[in-house]
Amino acid sequence: MEGLPQNLVPKNTGWIEVICGCMFSGKTEELIRRLRRAQIAKQEVSIFKPRIDTRYSPEHIVSHSDQSIVSHPVDDASEILTLGLEAQVIGVDEAQFFKPNLVDVCETLAGRGKRVIVAGLDQDYRGKPFEPIPQLLAVAEYITKTLAICVVCGNPADRTQRKTHQHDRVVIGAKDIYEARCRRCFEPPSD
Repeated sequence: MEGLPQNLVPKNTGWIEVICGCMFSGKTEELIRRLRRAQIAKQEVSIFKPRIDTRYSPEHIVSHSDQSIVSHPVDDASEILTLGLEAQVIGVDEAQFFKPNLVDVCETLAGRGKRVIVAGLDQDYRGKPFEPIPQLLAVAEYITKTLAICVVCGNPADRTQRKTHQHDRVVIGAKDIYEARCRRCFEPPSD
């Protein structure tokens, strides 16, 4: 991995990397960057996303800045175990939309010697931990927390403000429904 001293780069083993943060913080961009570097290094890469995320494309992971990379949409994380069998590097975007079994899937893949890179929201629209990211953070070897810019005051933002009054935990959307906010400007829902 780039930027790490050689004695901290794993050899002959798998590992889990988690990229987390609020919406618009560059999580997907960072995931795509790492996956493209693995492809440049001629590593076999398989990329997955939850089928319910069709905001920009049903078959691509797409960042809010329009970077994209081809992916496999899956209904359940367990599908990754068979679809990613030949890959050396596994990428997973929008991890918060998967069930808790994603943690066991990532552990199994890393146990098989694979580099597993997972990106997702670490907090929901209420500012509460968004499973299964907290559990993935506990078992990951490498963690990257990305920050956005607060649309209200310009400070570093780590919260996702929902602009609608929908109460479901999962509401698929982008700038039409969400914006990045800092701790001070974040307004958790009163419900």
